[in-house]
Amino acid sequence: LITAVTDPVSAKLVESNEKPGTNVTGTNDMNPVKEQLKLIKEIVPAAKNVGIIYNSSEVNSQVQLKIADQVAPELGLNLIKVTVTASSEVMQAAQSLVGRVDAIYLPTDNMVISSVSSVIKVAEENKIPLIAGESNSVEAGALATIGIDYYKLGQTTAEMALRVINGEKPQDMAIQGQEGTDLVINLKAAEKMGITIPEEVLARAKNVIK
Repeated sequence: LITAVTDPVSAKLVESNEKPGTNVTGTNDMNPVKEQLKLIKEIVPAAKNVGIIYNSSEVNSQVQLKIADQVAPELGLNLIKVTVTASSEVMQAAQSLVGRVDAIYLPTDNMVISSVSSVIKVAEENKIPLIAGESNSVEAGALATIGIDYYKLGQTTAEMALRVINGEKPQDMAIQGQEGTDLVINLKAAEKMGITIPEEVLARAKNVIK
């Protein structure tokens, strides 16, 4: 079983999400990329240029960037992309966006998330709102996210494991994703980044970090 693979088809693990056709099944952690970019516009309505830091060799990042490219124009956003090839480059990548963007968006890129503290530091020092792809980054100091609950996703994977143990064939079990997403906001981060969260956005948050 796999868990938290953004797009198992693109990763060539299964033939399709509906019917894997291989001895692999499990869960995906596909991000609601459009909703996350919409969140930027809700929090910073005047935002036009959004910086994205990612590792171009990660398949999960390629998938998310493709979605971002598709939806950004309809939201009135221009994406400024910076790629990294090592975690040691993340700080420099974040610094390169200063003065060029109105917000920074981080997809669930393993390399970048491993150095998210560097991006948070740059965002705080330069008052740039930082929207993350998952809640752990918000707990670490990013401003907000609309994302999945990895604990619940793990439970779903465990339930699928039981089904396999009980005789179901992985190749016939559809890849599962989490139904619904949670809005998480970090008010401490908002203060450090000089951002006031609109009341209507705050009212929707499932988790508010104070």
